[in-house]
Amino acid sequence: MCHVICLCHCAATTLTSWHLLVTFCSLHIALRMKFFEHKPFDPKSVMGFGILNGISIGLLNLSLGFNSVGFYQMTKLAIIPCTVILETIFFRKKFSRSIQFSLGILLIGVGIATVTDLQLNVLGSVLSLLAVLTTCIAQIMTNTIQKKFKVSSTQLLYQSCPYQATTLLVTGPFLDKLLTGHNVFAFNYTQQVLAFIILSCLISVSVNFSTFLVIGKTSPVTYQVLGHLKTCLVLAFGYVLLHDPFNWRNILGIFVALIGMILYSYYCTLESQQKPAEASIQSAQVSEEAAPLINLENGSGLLDDAAVSKAPVWNSKDLRA
Repeated sequence: MCHVICLCHCAATTLTSWHLLVTFCSLHIALRMKFFEHKPFDPKSVMGFGILNGISIGLLNLSLGFNSVGFYQMTKLAIIPCTVILETIFFRKKFSRSIQFSLGILLIGVGIATVTDLQLNVLGSVLSLLAVLTTCIAQIMTNTIQKKFKVSSTQLLYQSCPYQATTLLVTGPFLDKLLTGHNVFAFNYTQQVLAFIILSCLISVSVNFSTFLVIGKTSPVTYQVLGHLKTCLVLAFGYVLLHDPFNWRNILGIFVALIGMILYSYYCTLESQQKPAEASIQSAQVSEEAAPLINLENGSGLLDDAAVSKAPVWNSKDLRA
């Protein structure tokens, strides 16, 4: 087990590239078995999206390597407000005050539960800022590309995986050696380590697929909310199963975060139910306003039968008089 933990610490970026390669191979087999249909679209968008995803993963690992764990947690917390700001500015997306309020409670709770030591340095802060920006843009692109080109999460993941894997495969060994001082290829790969690598690669297939699916079907903000739920569950299960140290801050933070998640789910559900109702009301108003115009086009609505019958009839005698 110590060898496995050491591998995760020394080769995190390189291991992620192996995960993506296995994901691509698994999707290629699924394509051959006709589980989904290959739908090519703009290659420049796919390449840029894949490379950006790979860069964001590398920057997050660098941020963790050059910062304290507490500051890294603050970096992850900053992804939600940054995503909200970017979508508001560039996509004119509106977040109601209720949604903003619930997200604020969530971030406060997760911050209380996870953020402990905050050690700042210039290089680490720059890397964290770049990591947040690239992660937000990559997740927003995951959602917008699926909607713009009308592709499924599986189709997008299949086409972007090679670019993500190549980016991390080329840069991973250098980044891992920079952060840990160990050469990935000089590691002692025992049978236990190889078994763990294979297991982690198989698990990563479902993780990568679910990531693209959740972002495509919901939104990048909802995906980040689920990510913080995972953090709270990890803390809780670590205390229950592994008897990790737990204090009142962890309990209070998880409780506050859960309240924020519940409120976010409630307000999102409420707003999603209101949208169809508002759309039906608007369509009804449009149809009512268009009805007189339709009657005019059909030749009706000018004079009713009663008005025609009461109208005076002029004959030739009246004209001669």
